[in-house]
Amino acid sequence: MMAYVRATTIAEVQGLSAEELDFRFQEDANSIGMLLAHMDSVERFYQIDTFEQREVTEDDVLHLNPGLELGDTAREQIHSQPAEHYLQKIEDSRKKTLDTFSKLPDSWLFEQAPFLYNEPTNNYFKWFHVFEDELNHRGQIRLIKKMMKTSVEA
Repeated sequence: MMAYVRATTIAEVQGLSAEELDFRFQEDANSIGMLLAHMDSVERFYQIDTFEQREVTEDDVLHLNPGLELGDTAREQIHSQPAEHYLQKIEDSRKKTLDTFSKLPDSWLFEQAPFLYNEPTNNYFKWFHVFEDELNHRGQIRLIKKMMKTSVEA
């Protein structure tokens, strides 16, 4: 499932120019580049949470942001990069994920730990959320591309 979602995300953004990756349909919107940076940060967050089995530190947050939280700081800092920049980052994160998965027993997926609202959640659900998040943002990417096309035609 993760491979399919990633392949379709890559197909949506491959070949886009830096200008297209930076397009925002309104001042406070996210760009495609910002959403790709977010996908990378979300995956790295879950690597810390599930592989390292620890809380995210302030230092981690500095490395995960501005992609994790997005917002004004991300709009100021995430721009002017070619598609290859973002694609390499998400590829590197995914490689680490898949390498680690290959070393874990299947039973690891069902190990539980407190998560949102201190409710027990297993690793399977956490990693489902990683590609669910990407899938949702890929939908936004498709919408942004349509809006971009409409703004060019206008």
